Amino acid sequence: MNHIHRLKCGNSNCYIVENGTAGILVDTGKREFAEQVIEACTAFHVRLLILTHAHFDHAENAAQISGALGIPIAMNELDCGLIQSNNNQSLSAATFLGKLVLSASLREFSVRTIPEFKPDIPLHDGVRLDDYGIDGQIVSLPGHTNGSIGIDVARKHLIVGDALMNMFYPALSMLYHNRSAMLESAKKISGLGERTIYFGHGRPVPNRQWVR
Repeated sequence: MNHIHRLKCGNSNCYIVENGTAGILVDTGKREFAEQVIEACTAFHVRLLILTHAHFDHAENAAQISGALGIPIAMNELDCGLIQSNNNQSLSAATFLGKLVLSASLREFSVRTIPEFKPDIPLHDGVRLDDYGIDGQIVSLPGHTNGSIGIDVARKHLIVGDALMNMFYPALSMLYHNRSAMLESAKKISGLGERTIYFGHGRPVPNRQWVR
């Protein structure tokens, strides 16, 4: 049986998915939390790092964690340009709160740099994680970024990165590179049916109809 452990890293989340003998880490948090995440991973024999997308608050520690644990990094190659600069894909927001979050994010994009790394494993829709001891597969969820992905664990739990957000309340992603793709991804999540949704920001909630 797979278990999901939420690691709170400031206002962002990382997740360890494990089955008692092996695990994977999903996202890395900001640099301030690198040692905390590495220590948590050692208890669960983490064998793979998956990035839901390459914004700094999800990927800033990828190189350090990969090196410390001796594990490969997996992500969608469509986000590789964000490793050099998070400004390489534009972001927009429609709501008042979203515009506040966007303003804060863009300020950090200008001063944060992700230590360079090259993904070892390219991810796309349908990739299975059985080789790493996890009953799960990758779900493509573009919109927030071009390469955003989620992880469907045992058809019961869905880690969505920032394809949805629960920063203030559970909702569509406040920030998006492609709004129409973001909406289609939200519909795709709803269509998966009964799942617990694990966000990149905020507490998990049951799946629901995200687009009305």
